[in-house]
Amino acid sequence: MGWLPLVLLFLATACNHDSGDSTSNDPLALHYKIIRKLPHDTTAFTQGLEFFKGVLYEGTGEKGESQLRKVDLATGKVLQKVDLDKAYFGEGITIFGDKIYQLTWQNHVVLQYDLSFNLLRQFTLRTEGWGMTHDSTHLIISDGSSMIYYRDPATLDSVRVINVTDGSNLVNNINELEYIHGFIYANIWQTDYIYKIDPATGNVVGKADFSNLLKHEGETVYDSNAVLNGIAYDDQTGKLYITGKYWPAMFEIQFQ
Repeated sequence: MGWLPLVLLFLATACNHDSGDSTSNDPLALHYKIIRKLPHDTTAFTQGLEFFKGVLYEGTGEKGESQLRKVDLATGKVLQKVDLDKAYFGEGITIFGDKIYQLTWQNHVVLQYDLSFNLLRQFTLRTEGWGMTHDSTHLIISDGSSMIYYRDPATLDSVRVINVTDGSNLVNNINELEYIHGFIYANIWQTDYIYKIDPATGNVVGKADFSNLLKHEGETVYDSNAVLNGIAYDDQTGKLYITGKYWPAMFEIQFQ
């Protein structure tokens, strides 16, 4: 898919699922449609979701159950996995320069693997680890506050921090992240929203409301922790996928 169609995909205004109206002072309501529903492992406490060279990777959480996985998109089956140390609570993942990075929540440890899941290195992180993505230069990491950190992939040193704001209000609980065409897309923990953030300013420029998505698509989940979490963009196909913790489904969506 070329550059122009991708831009149109994210900026068009028609929709199948309406995520609300906006005024001139509000972030743009990001309308979307569901392209297809795919199976997702209901034992996966999804913390990070990532496409790399056409392969889907997933990081899961919960102490004693956290894993890094390679997943078959069509079936939801785990193709390869590695268990984290039982002391670690796994969080967001991203792949930068053929190396996989995986955050831990309150352990202040970032794990680095090769693409075969061999552990290469551990970094120390002073903040909590929540969500992670990257641009062409830096790792981009959230810590559950309103702040997003740009970090050096070689050292994890902080090189820039942005504060995310929605109008005049700080946005807290920023969780899973995905960097798409110059913008950061973020799950907001315990909400049904994905925010589109301008990294130059920290301003929220768009919001997508996924309230009752599972119900609308004929799925049910009963665990109170089963919140929306997980955004993965396949830059080879231009397709975007979302899921949640313990969700029975993953969805290919299209912002319009």
